[in-house]
Amino acid sequence: MTPTAGTTPKTAIEYPYEDGEPMAASPLHAETLIALHLSLKDFFRDRPDVFVGPDMFWFWQEGNADAKVAPDVLVVPGVEPKPLSERRSFKSWEEGGAIPAAVFELASEGTWRKDRFEKKRQYQDLEVEEYFLFDPEARLLNPPLIGYRLQNGVYTDIDEVEPDVLESRLGFRLRAEGPMIRLIDAATGRLIPTPAETAARAERADALAAEVERLKALFGGNPP
Repeated sequence: MTPTAGTTPKTAIEYPYEDGEPMAASPLHAETLIALHLSLKDFFRDRPDVFVGPDMFWFWQEGNADAKVAPDVLVVPGVEPKPLSERRSFKSWEEGGAIPAAVFELASEGTWRKDRFEKKRQYQDLEVEEYFLFDPEARLLNPPLIGYRLQNGVYTDIDEVEPDVLESRLGFRLRAEGPMIRLIDAATGRLIPTPAETAARAERADALAAEVERLKALFGGNPP
């Protein structure tokens, strides 16, 4: 079931960009989703052709507003950079036929069965190459981080490259760390910082700069 163009006139179809549901099942899920989204954006910061979208509709068939799904996070390489205001949802036919190369779902009490079975079949049929499913509470899935990859049109388990670590063909590794998914650059081994770590690093840099300025003032421009 690959994305296709429909026959209904474009002007007659309204494609919603929100469903009225909360962004995440709980504050914990929201923090996990935001951290994952920002870590992926950080990893792809030098790749303007890669779009990382959080909790947004993906429409794959022009003329059919029901042909949609809303992954918690989707990653789509090979698209033109656009302002965020022009991509409130992702429509494949407006993106040169592009589809996500990877999608992520965060399991919750109300969604994990659908995520594990129904959505797995749906993403497989839509030919999404990789599907990652994560349980932030580590009580619904065992192990809490599961990955699938298309092999001859069928999802097969992604084997661990080391204990509790999965590797994506997009160049990063994933490691479950408490309620968070940590990203690691597969080529360099660099751990992609979380938003909290980035903020702490910036705070330390600001404090160091302020201390240098204080010493310069104290010693007449020549700190010891």
